[in-house]
Amino acid sequence: MTKILMTSVRDDEQPAIKEFMKNHNDVEIETTPQLINEAVDLTADVDGLVIQQRTPVAPDVYAKLRANGIKQLATRTAGVDMVDVAAARQNGLIVTNVPAYSPRSVAEHALMQIFRLLRKSYRFDTQVANNDYRWFSDEQALEIHTATIGIIGVGRIGGTLAKLLKALGATVLGFDTKPRDEMKNIVEYTTKEDLLRRSDVVTLHVDLNPTSEGLLTAKDFQLMKPTAGLVNASRGPVVKTADLITALKNGTIAAAALDTVEGEGPVFQTDRRKTGLADVPQIQELHDMDNVILTPHIAFFTNLAVKNMVDISLNDVLLILNGKPSPHEIK
Repeated sequence: MTKILMTSVRDDEQPAIKEFMKNHNDVEIETTPQLINEAVDLTADVDGLVIQQRTPVAPDVYAKLRANGIKQLATRTAGVDMVDVAAARQNGLIVTNVPAYSPRSVAEHALMQIFRLLRKSYRFDTQVANNDYRWFSDEQALEIHTATIGIIGVGRIGGTLAKLLKALGATVLGFDTKPRDEMKNIVEYTTKEDLLRRSDVVTLHVDLNPTSEGLLTAKDFQLMKPTAGLVNASRGPVVKTADLITALKNGTIAAAALDTVEGEGPVFQTDRRKTGLADVPQIQELHDMDNVILTPHIAFFTNLAVKNMVDISLNDVLLILNGKPSPHEIK
């Protein structure tokens, strides 16, 4: 019997985990809601490990995993920025991720937020909450087929979004370090600067890495239209938050829809109804702005995506434990 530990498990993942065990009679899966940092001792009695982190894996965890005989570390996420891959390798751990659990899930979330920005729903949400049912000339919306949408990062997710936007008649601009020939009938590839100048909404779909961290700063917001909106459904550090706040306050850009922000770890997936956000002033500031739409990193959160994240990560564990290569190994 192969035993696998899954950490940070939510209730909504349990049906997929139970189905996996039903289809694999020789696999036993133990689950815990704890992060691996708190649950590392549980790995002493298992063969494989699947994690999902909101904060970085603690530095001492890698050696503890090696000491407990663990050979791999599967994260059931696309991003691996919470894992020190070099430290994992030094301790003999093969790291895998789930690069394409459901590009459609994040693309559909971004499309929803693009519509909300174009229709200025954030303005009406605030007004109606205050029992103000008027509408004003500067709240006139853009129909999607008259809008220009700029996608930074035209990969799996960005490419899926581009197809949806094209089907709706939008003009789609793209900036990517590796433009794909098969997308050139859908996306007009251009420079980042040109994309920022021309777009009515800019949407971000890049991995977090040294080249994408701080990708949008004050000088970039200065290039955008004062009527433009920003969607970030990638990673928080891709945008310099302090610069974004200034741009939103000064009217440099009109609005932002953020599913991820810098410093989200202590906030997202927590209940702040009593404690508030005083200890995270930048998120507090974004929360209080009437031209910001905040969601707690849930763009991925669909039925298909959750099942794929569970299935793909567990299948990778089994491949590696059986001495076979995983197509999702982080090199």
